[in-house]
Amino acid sequence: MKILLTGSNGLLGQKLVYRLAGNASHRLMATSRGENRLRKTEGYQYRSLDITQAPDWERVVGDFRPDVIIHTAAMTHVDRCHENPAACEEQNVKALELLIAACQPYQTRIVYLSTDFVFDGKAGPYRESDQPYPLSIYGSSKLKGEELLQQSGLPVAILRTILVYGVAEELSRSNIVLWAKGALQKGAPIQVVDDQYRSPTLAEDLAEACVLAAEKKATGVFHVSGPRTFSIFELVEQIADFWKLDKDLLKRVSSETLNQPAKRPPRTGFIIDKARRELGYRPHSFREGLAMVDKQLKAAHGQQV
Repeated sequence: MKILLTGSNGLLGQKLVYRLAGNASHRLMATSRGENRLRKTEGYQYRSLDITQAPDWERVVGDFRPDVIIHTAAMTHVDRCHENPAACEEQNVKALELLIAACQPYQTRIVYLSTDFVFDGKAGPYRESDQPYPLSIYGSSKLKGEELLQQSGLPVAILRTILVYGVAEELSRSNIVLWAKGALQKGAPIQVVDDQYRSPTLAEDLAEACVLAAEKKATGVFHVSGPRTFSIFELVEQIADFWKLDKDLLKRVSSETLNQPAKRPPRTGFIIDKARRELGYRPHSFREGLAMVDKQLKAAHGQQV
């Protein structure tokens, strides 16, 4: 199977490269904007791809002729999307239109990454059949992307996910586990909301779900997350417990006090029965995920972390 991956420099993208590179049953072309930032360079091809440029899509899809595209590239910073809606529209909606146009001549299969932020968070945890109602420009842009793909006539699997965490190389953004661990290790007091609920998702688990969706030629919407839903405060408490850090540094606050520009859904979380049943998805527990993160950090630093 020839797999084209977008966003290969990101957290999920890197996990997919390491999962697929050198796999005898797949040929991988990894793409991202600019240079390849991964230390691993063997076992796959790399091409620079700007997802907002039609000629880039036409060249890469036309040259490689992938069987499936795993599309992870997107503008995902919720507040930046709110503050720059034109950039969000270009990267999350118009880029999808260009992707679809490039794929239609070949009827290329697509695995698309979406988000729990398509929901308003009044009634989580959510099933795939629940009605989306996004609160933010980011959530709206990802829902528009879903709708464009569903109307495209192409074979598409939409994987919605939540609060992805993990370790990767030279990431431009952190994630909740690395942020909380780093702040607590420095002895810095941190404010943590106790009125938002999420199902944290290990990046390796999400990468595996993407590969399963591609291999099984799955179509439709799948909820793919960690197996349990926690408040953000509970999540950070577990991070502190795992690394034996000082929980007295945690300050419990409400979402309103943070004055975040974009609205967040208060309670999401997913019911992942469909992904378990149809994809064979088997996510790690949050504690197992933290153990994997710990092992990878120690390997990366070659010392006790």
